[in-house]
Parts: sequence; C-alpha cells; structure tokens
Amino acid sequence: MDFQEMFIKALPYLFTGAVYTIWITAIAVSLGVIIGVFMGMARISGNIILRGFARVYIDCIRGTPLLVQILIIYIGLPNLLHILTGNQMPINVYVAGIAACGLNSGAYVAEIVRAGIQSIARGQTEAARSLGMTQAQTMRYIILPQAIKRVIPPLGNEFIAMLKDTSLLSVIGVEELTRKGQLFIAVTYAPFPVYLGILLIYLAMTLSISQLVAYAERRLAVSDRSN
Repeated sequence: MDFQEMFIKALPYLFTGAVYTIWITAIAVSLGVIIGVFMGMARISGNIILRGFARVYIDCIRGTPLLVQILIIYIGLPNLLHILTGNQMPINVYVAGIAACGLNSGAYVAEIVRAGIQSIARGQTEAARSLGMTQAQTMRYIILPQAIKRVIPPLGNEFIAMLKDTSLLSVIGVEELTRKGQLFIAVTYAPFPVYLGILLIYLAMTLSISQLVAYAERRLAVSDRSN
C-alpha cells in the first residue's frame, strides 16, 4: 500500500481520535476554569491562608511537568489508596487524564484570572467602596464584568495549549488523536503517513481555534471602544 492510500486509510481513525481530543480538552479546560476562578481570587485575597494555599497549588502545578502529574494521578494515587485502605482502587484512564489536565489548567487559569482582576484600575474599586459597596459587591458588579472581557483571549490560548498537551495522555492509554495514530501504526507499520496526518489535524484544530480567539479579541476591542 503506497503513501497516499495509507494516509487516506488512516484519516477515519485519526478523526475519531481528534473528536476525543476536543472532548477531553473541553472538559479539562472547563474544570480548569472552575478551579482557576476560585484560586485566582484566593491568590489576591486578604486571607493569608487562602492566599498561601493558592500560591502553593499554582507553584506546584506550574513548576512540574504535566506528564508527571498524569502519572501521579493514574499510578501514584491508586497506590496511595491501596496503602491506606488495603484495597485495589484503579482509576479509569479517562477520569485520570481529565483530572490531571483539569488540575493543570486550573493553575494557569488562576494566573489569567488574577492578572485580569489586577488589570482593572484600582481607582474603580476605591470609587465603589466610597459609594458604600462592600468588597463582594465591588468584585461582582464592577471588577468581574470588566475582567471577564480581558481574560477571554488568554483563555482561548490556554485551550489551544491544553489541546496539544492532551497528546501526553497517550502514555496511559487514553485514545485521543496521538494514541489512535500509534495504534494504527502498530497494525500497519507505516509511521510517516500516520504521523503526518496527526500533525495536519492538530494544525487544523489549533489554527481554527486561533482564528476564533482573534475574532473574539477584535469584537472585545470594538466593544471597549464603543463604551
């Protein structure tokens, strides 16, 4: 079978993997946004315990490789539970993969949220407090609505980064795009057309998302000027 035939034959398998890649990325980044919003706000909190906890979490996650985090959750956590309880508690590869990616994304989203909040002029907070608004009301009605606009483009970039990082989940057997390609290669012994297909699909996905992010940035810029 020649190069072109092998390339075409591999595409259905790779497209299936691409769907899983997008699905895993969407769930992981959604989990990361939930974690990141709380950790980002804790990072600038006046509570020293919350601030310290958020800083430790962010530094630990950002300071260690995602691959190691994946292996700790998939292999290390069940071993720890076995030591503590005496029972075997294996973790589903998809659950472990999404959990690891979500926790990883949460640390980066936390910094995005923190930067977005701190980018709002301090005078707006002081003006709101002078009008009798509480800190919570100021954050909810004044700061967050403006910060959300500013964090959307960086969140798009985080989605792209996580989309590519999901390829690391192939190590634990998650059948995303890269793993689907590896399984196909194991049967056909034709690595080059398959890896070329993987590369092109990743490129198509990241470029498409980049265009959406750029469009969102333009719309937000127009909205800011009109206001």
